[in-house]
Amino acid sequence: MARKKEIYDESSIHVLEGLEAVRMRPGMYIGSTSRKGLNHLIYEIVDNAVDEHLAGFCDHIEVTLENDGSCTVSDNGRGIPVGMHEKGVPAERLVYTTLHAGGKFDNEAYKTSGGLHGVGSSVVNALSTYLDIKIKRDGAIHHDHYRQGKPDLELVNGLLPIMGKTRETGTCVNFLPDPEIFDTVRFSATEVRSRLHETAYLNPGLTIVFRDRRDDKNSEITYHEPDGIIGYVREMNKNEEALTEPIYFRGIDEGITVEVAFQYVNEFHENIMGYCNNIFNADGGTHLTGFKTAFTMVMNSYAREIGVLKDKDPNFTGPDIRNGMTAVVSIKHPDPRFEGQTKTKLDNADASKSVSKIVNEQAPHYFDRNLDTLKVILGCAEKSAKIRKTSEKAKNSLLTKQKYSFDTNGKLANCISRDASKCEIFIVEGDSAGGSAKTARDRNYQAILPIRGKILNVEKASIDKVLANAEIRTMITSFGCGFSEGYGNDFDITKLRYDKIIIMADADVDGAHIGTLLLTLFYRYMPDLIREGHVYIAMPPLYKVIPHKGEGEYLYDDNALARYRKTHRDQKFTLQRYKGLGEMDPDQLWETTLNPETRMLRRIEIADPRLSSDITGVLMGTDVPPRRDFIYEHARDAELDV
Repeated sequence: MARKKEIYDESSIHVLEGLEAVRMRPGMYIGSTSRKGLNHLIYEIVDNAVDEHLAGFCDHIEVTLENDGSCTVSDNGRGIPVGMHEKGVPAERLVYTTLHAGGKFDNEAYKTSGGLHGVGSSVVNALSTYLDIKIKRDGAIHHDHYRQGKPDLELVNGLLPIMGKTRETGTCVNFLPDPEIFDTVRFSATEVRSRLHETAYLNPGLTIVFRDRRDDKNSEITYHEPDGIIGYVREMNKNEEALTEPIYFRGIDEGITVEVAFQYVNEFHENIMGYCNNIFNADGGTHLTGFKTAFTMVMNSYAREIGVLKDKDPNFTGPDIRNGMTAVVSIKHPDPRFEGQTKTKLDNADASKSVSKIVNEQAPHYFDRNLDTLKVILGCAEKSAKIRKTSEKAKNSLLTKQKYSFDTNGKLANCISRDASKCEIFIVEGDSAGGSAKTARDRNYQAILPIRGKILNVEKASIDKVLANAEIRTMITSFGCGFSEGYGNDFDITKLRYDKIIIMADADVDGAHIGTLLLTLFYRYMPDLIREGHVYIAMPPLYKVIPHKGEGEYLYDDNALARYRKTHRDQKFTLQRYKGLGEMDPDQLWETTLNPETRMLRRIEIADPRLSSDITGVLMGTDVPPRRDFIYEHARDAELDV
């Protein structure tokens, strides 16, 4: 049959008015429509208040999760301007209804700002069922209200209506996320608290009050951290054995303010977090590059000067020197450039130069007066280098015992293609599901790696036990990019053989546990797989409904089943419940879980590295009471399989 001709003419060109583009493509502005994106709405409003603090006009912010599901953010800043703008509307309406409108495009209102693009307020407005705002300034309380981004209050003589008089200043925003946009509209109190506490550490003169009024619990906590990022580093290391006191540098270069705090602990890992204008840069950037490069050069110079390294010895690597280090690098930049609206990576070349200059100037000034601390750090580097070399030999010996192969001993059933950008590997539990998956897959691009039951919990195991585990060794060999075990890093993401690593487990408690064990392995030993967006969880259906008339339909969770029952009350159907992937025949498995055109995948992301590490330790570690407390606190967020 001839292919239907597609019409492409002037009628195909669409113009999205106002905030329609945000509602149509929300992920472009807030990253995703998951809970991570939902929480991001709060952060956008809070960041605007923090910018007022940076400008010197705000020292108090309150964030409240209301019982009706909305969120209220208030501050005691100057209040958003409400006068008539040259565009013919009140300035506040321009801010909340127009992308790229705000006071952050020159250096007059804000010298430094986290809200770079001027889209935060309008995006929150666009993605909310309603947004209500009260502005205290010029002796009055000005009021405005929106529904799905559109104002629904009449202006009074062209200006916002006034609710009353006041001598205070500030802005109070209350918004309710739109369930048409988000997968869930219940904010995560744990994640919001973590972000607010982080903000308090980065701004020693700021007080932030968090309240959770949901479920009638009415809890409240106040964050005020006068020690700044020094206190932040101490907090991150509170459960570790400290080898040094926190070390702090601060300086200004070419208008860029640089703060660095770091501490060494008796755990060989590296934890360095970068911030620009109070915004956490999850993917790092030039400020972290500048810090790492300069610090490595300074410490290698000292190592040779005091004889830790001889003339014939190679320099310590950067990971050697940073193992055991927990660091926060925070800069204030007047003109930051980020990759994307969610600001995950800083891109300013001058940031690297300024951070390097401050470290090169102040590190020698500190270590010349603290030789004992210097020797402790170089001792860590020396120990790390020795263990790294020994570990590399052990890894090579262990991993070369198992070759990269096609369906060797019932293990990896590889794909034909060697184009990593197109290939994907499914990790499947059990012989039955593995057999169906091997039959159902597209052999050209899809590899199947069966595993037997639950793998080792790496959070509770030493490195030698991890490497001795056959299932883990098979995965490391199959992926091809090595792994990082904390004594150095030979992980090379460019050698990854598959663009997608897909965990395919049964949709039950055991399947969830298997997925959690695998994610713990990836997070602790191959975190770049997650950071670079290569790890996914397959979403097999729970049910298939087969109506007495018409075609069957797959349903992926109990909510989908409830909706189906509601919309098909007068229709008789048979309900098939899948207890495991092994119950599906190859055609069903292909259609529901393997076919890129019809399947559902959930990509794994690290929203908050510090919180993610803490939660992984709580849930997968050996200490029971914190795990019990976490479960009690988050019981209402659980998705129960009934």
